[in-house]
Amino acid sequence: AIRRPGRDISINTYGAMVDVAMDAAKELAKDGIDIEVLDLRSLLPFDKEAVLESVKKTNKVILLHEDTQIGGFAGELAAIISEEAFEYLDGPIRRITAPNTPVPYSPPLEEFFLPKVSDVVRVARELNAY
Repeated sequence: AIRRPGRDISINTYGAMVDVAMDAAKELAKDGIDIEVLDLRSLLPFDKEAVLESVKKTNKVILLHEDTQIGGFAGELAAIISEEAFEYLDGPIRRITAPNTPVPYSPPLEEFFLPKVSDVVRVARELNAY
């Protein structure tokens, strides 16, 4: 694949996870990994063109959200990217989501349940190695 100048990885996200992605981007910049954070802002409608352009620019994508993986919006985004921008990918589409369990009520358990900066940093480093 041809590497294009610019960002190394695109993180597509929305809501509270935008802050998580931005914090992870700052941490990853210390390793020389350049992150583009795409804030979807709305899921229906969502900006499909922006998602596809980001994939075409970076060639690697992380889909991040608070919802569980099964039934979450990242699955829909992954399908669209696979169908419409597969030839631009230089690595697997990675999803960072909550586990496939009910949302806990207890604040400490909820903190454990939600994706964290450390999760994004770990997955981005793995994806960057492709």
